[in-house]
Amino acid sequence: MLKIEALHAGYGSTEVLHGISFEVPRGKVVSLIGSNGAGKTTTMKAVSGMIRPKGGAVLLNGKDITGCESHQIARLGLAHSPEGRRVFPTLSVADNLTLGAFPRFTGSRPRGDVLADLEQAMELFPRLKERRAQLAGTLSGGEQQMLAMARAVMLRPEVILLDEPSMGLAPILVEEVFRIIRRLKDQQVTMLLVEQFAAAALEVSDYAYVLEGGRIALEGPAAKLKGDPAVRAAYLGGAH
Repeated sequence: MLKIEALHAGYGSTEVLHGISFEVPRGKVVSLIGSNGAGKTTTMKAVSGMIRPKGGAVLLNGKDITGCESHQIARLGLAHSPEGRRVFPTLSVADNLTLGAFPRFTGSRPRGDVLADLEQAMELFPRLKERRAQLAGTLSGGEQQMLAMARAVMLRPEVILLDEPSMGLAPILVEEVFRIIRRLKDQQVTMLLVEQFAAAALEVSDYAYVLEGGRIALEGPAAKLKGDPAVRAAYLGGAH
């Protein structure tokens, strides 16, 4: 489904990722965990086309998308819910969600029933249903995060990248976000997850990779990593 091969990426002359390789199989949830500065968000940006890789390859369904623009990658079926939410603040909740389906209107993605999917997204994110006519910029931080996730779902993507979906949220909203991730998992949605709460990420994931200094330091089934003493000491001590 999504395969990363010897990926190098960074900013300017600074290299952050030093040849990492991993894959996200169809219908699975894979997590990247690691400390701040390990390269997790850089990985997401390089995969989704927000920055251009310096080397290596990104393959989506066997197609080489390395260096493609973000809009081209979205049309091929990769949706990115970025760190910091980035909703369209002057548009309504419903309009933000409809924009998530834009490639389906242009014929670059299978169109399907957009209105039915919009209603389904509202059911998946009931807080958004209550606020469908409200301007996105007036939503709370947690509601904007849910909107960013729902907008990604509206693409009907092959893969969703979720970058720090719980960042800055109150504990009750963190629980809501992970409830939604579990529901998407039950629907066999393929996801790559970067999350500050490593324990919660491992709980919902099938497989995980530990990033340290821009390199894969450890990998394995999520349940196994969750029980690994070294992982617990380094990443799970303060997680919930």
